Amino acid sequence: METINGTVFKGMLLSGSCNLNNRKKEVDALNVFPVPDGDTGTNMSMTFSNGISEVTKSGSEDLAVIAKTLSRGLLMGARGNSGVILSQIFRGFYQSVGEKKELSVAEFSEALFNGAKVAYKAVMRPVEGTILTVVRESTEYADIYVKDHPECTINEYFDLLCKEAKASLDRTPELLPILKEARVVDSGGTGLLTIFDGFKAYLDGHPFTAAEASAKANEAGENHDFGYDAEFTVRLSEHGKVLFREDKFRKQLAQMGESIVIIQDNDLVKVQLHTLTPGETLNIAQRYGEFTRLNIVNVQEEAAPAEPKKEEPAVEEKEYAIIAVAAGEGLRKLFTEYRADIVVSGGQTMNPSTEDFVSAIKKVHAKHIYVLPNNSNIIMAAKQAADVTEGADVHVFETRSVPQGLSACIAFNPDADHESNLNEMNEAIARVHTGSVTYAIKDTSVDGKQIHQGDFMGIFEKDIVNTSKDKVQATCELLDKMLDSDCEIVTLIRGSDATEEECRSVEEHISANHSVDVDVENGGQPVYSFIIGVE
Repeated sequence: METINGTVFKGMLLSGSCNLNNRKKEVDALNVFPVPDGDTGTNMSMTFSNGISEVTKSGSEDLAVIAKTLSRGLLMGARGNSGVILSQIFRGFYQSVGEKKELSVAEFSEALFNGAKVAYKAVMRPVEGTILTVVRESTEYADIYVKDHPECTINEYFDLLCKEAKASLDRTPELLPILKEARVVDSGGTGLLTIFDGFKAYLDGHPFTAAEASAKANEAGENHDFGYDAEFTVRLSEHGKVLFREDKFRKQLAQMGESIVIIQDNDLVKVQLHTLTPGETLNIAQRYGEFTRLNIVNVQEEAAPAEPKKEEPAVEEKEYAIIAVAAGEGLRKLFTEYRADIVVSGGQTMNPSTEDFVSAIKKVHAKHIYVLPNNSNIIMAAKQAADVTEGADVHVFETRSVPQGLSACIAFNPDADHESNLNEMNEAIARVHTGSVTYAIKDTSVDGKQIHQGDFMGIFEKDIVNTSKDKVQATCELLDKMLDSDCEIVTLIRGSDATEEECRSVEEHISANHSVDVDVENGGQPVYSFIIGVE
């Protein structure tokens, strides 16, 4: 094959998306830290699926339209740092495609190499040994080869590209010691290679298709232009905890839906799927517990032309609005009490997309909009949303934890000017040190520490500093490492799996051993038994 047109490119995209979606759990499992938040594969899959969905809705076979639609879909659907970087790769690709109807080998190579360059520029402090390294080394190597071999075919190009991407991925542990110690390769780079392999498979004549569940749904006549997109969260009851098995639940849902995503955080089970029978799906889910979040969208209604909206009365613009990210009803209420106008649902394991932030920004009507991501893996999506939202003054604070976000809210003064608020909130963020306690999902070694599955880990900022079989002991040991004579305030945020008795024990330990004020909050957050803020 000498050129790639819109029809071929769409086939490549579908194959790449299916391969990534089928293997996203493998990518998730490459998470270095053994915490239950390894979501790189899920984030990349959801990001790419959003791009594919927009391409499918367009119905176009025109290469320029497909490239533009894909770029926009990926940008708005981007979740997590890996998803944002993926969206930037194909943004750079689209920039090179322009209005072309087809691409030669040299033009395709140049476009993908430009994607690598754009992705690097989008990251303030690029880290080698990540997806950035894999995309740069593979596309640059392949581009040099194409320039030296103008007779190269598309198939030969992809043979070389995938081979070099795999070689680059295998080298990532030599660039990042933490990967080497954990004996894994980079998860984002793995996700990218999975997409490239999907492209190559289509060109070789054996494209990847969706997993068996999706195939059955398609045979039954399911079409993504019809049916419902269902998204819900179930809190498992005591009986549900005994009955629930993810593989069994997935098989049950597969009988009536496709594009299934299931993420379990302790007693919370988050589900996304496309189905023709949402009622039956919800009936099955409700056997295991009660819904804490539920959203059903009729795809056909959503795709239909919207009726003209009645003109709404003008809303007076406020001076300020705050958008915060949090998971757990307690944290949502807490941020609301601290003047957050909108609390976007998300955190570990379920990062909000760029579009989630854009939607929130559009809902508030303020001169200055402050966004608090409260997680290092969400900051890039928030900043991307700020960049694409026109006509709004949006400032994203780089809050990397919930305690930092809460402190920023407390420092906010609605009567102060914009610059004063920026300074005061940034100073408040800088004063906060964050700790957290969660459990290990696998045996591994991190920073020389041997960690065993089921251990509770005390994490100070980004470092695992202690482990224990006992949750309270792990929390108390972490606090002893965090607190010194300069500390004045401790904020202890209880998660969904920590009991009141366990929280009391930790509070008593603080009072007995440290001269600090203690503020205890019931956050209800998943994944982390306790989140600790120290000032």
